[in-house]
Amino acid sequence: MKKITLLLRLFLLISCQNFGQLKMLGNLPGGLKEVSGNEIILGSELIWMHEDGGNKSKLYAINSSGKIQKEIDIQSKNTDWEDLTSDDFGNLYIGNFGNNYSTRKHLKILKIDKKYLDKKSAEVEEIEFEYENQYKFPPKKEELFFDAEAFFYFKNSLYIFTKSRVKDNYGKTFLYKISATKGKHIAKLMGNFDNGKKIDSWITSADISSDGKNVVLLSQKNILIFTDFKGDNFLSGKVKKIKLNHKSQKEGICFKDDNTLIITDEESGNKGGFLYELKIN
Repeated sequence: MKKITLLLRLFLLISCQNFGQLKMLGNLPGGLKEVSGNEIILGSELIWMHEDGGNKSKLYAINSSGKIQKEIDIQSKNTDWEDLTSDDFGNLYIGNFGNNYSTRKHLKILKIDKKYLDKKSAEVEEIEFEYENQYKFPPKKEELFFDAEAFFYFKNSLYIFTKSRVKDNYGKTFLYKISATKGKHIAKLMGNFDNGKKIDSWITSADISSDGKNVVLLSQKNILIFTDFKGDNFLSGKVKKIKLNHKSQKEGICFKDDNTLIITDEESGNKGGFLYELKIN
């Protein structure tokens, strides 16, 4: 009876929402209310994800209907985990670089070797970095550009897209590049893009297609698709904007294939906590 009641509540919740052009695949597992990053490793159908800072230091692998298939304890504190990516060899990387007030001097990306993905616990390899153009911690209010919630791996490097905390300039994102190797690095500034003034313009996740031809950035109001860029300056070239009619706190995006995106949002009130799919062509 309890299970029937829960299913009825879920049906009523979904039926009252308009997901716009997003296809709702299922609700996220109970307890995962603050999913902030997701990733599909090439050659696999599992969707890996983690929660935001303050939650458990765990990785979860779910299927396309939202059922947990694996859980891995990560041997590193969840200070502020914000996004997830993978490399060509099946290793995962967690972006521990949330920096709300631009005060963190030792930002980290945690590499999880693929050998741990079939185990219950995983050790990490730390990739530390600092932004080449941050000189004060914190900087002035009009220079609070050093928070980040989005990154991906491409050709032995990691590309980070920052999140602005500057009033009336929230959509401004800067692209930085560091080596995907253990050690301490200086993040090199590559370019920038302005997605708007309001908070719904914040860049909260990113990914690149397996063929390297499409880069996507996620915000609450839209999805940005960059193509025809020069080298690894992904913010150059053409940009297509997909307006999202469905409003929620969207925090994770990744490619399922070169034409299909998987999106997650955080649960807040009667909104969010779902797994979505979107075709981009």
